[in-house]
Amino acid sequence: MNGNLNIREAVLEDIPQLQIVRNSVLENALSDPTRITPADYEEFLTQKGKGWVWKEDNKVAGFCIVDLTGNNVWALFVLPGFEKKGIGKKLHNTMLHWYFKETQSTIWLSTDPGTRAEMFYRKNGWIETGLYNREIKFEMNYDHWKSIL
Repeated sequence: MNGNLNIREAVLEDIPQLQIVRNSVLENALSDPTRITPADYEEFLTQKGKGWVWKEDNKVAGFCIVDLTGNNVWALFVLPGFEKKGIGKKLHNTMLHWYFKETQSTIWLSTDPGTRAEMFYRKNGWIETGLYNREIKFEMNYDHWKSIL
């Protein structure tokens, strides 16, 4: 499969694979993987926002989840071995297109400094606005998103 045909909305049955991806990343790794539970994923997918998965080789190779209630990117991760193929960018753009159709509120995220994720967000137009729990906080507003499409 090519292009956006690999992307679909995340469903509850994807949660075990989402956890595998999240717990496999080499940067921005969780210090305690048990801190984020299947119930957390379920809450974000069914009550707080929406998520998408990138399926390749019959598995989830990447996913993203946006929190519409907190106006933030809760997750955007790609499985090691599938990085640098444009999967993150396609998930990112799908997520922001949906988000800004739902609301024009500024969206934010945070990530560890000195990581590929930091460079990814800078390259994709996110504006650094300070720190959040020792991570770099980035924001994207509606007008800026529309201007960089």
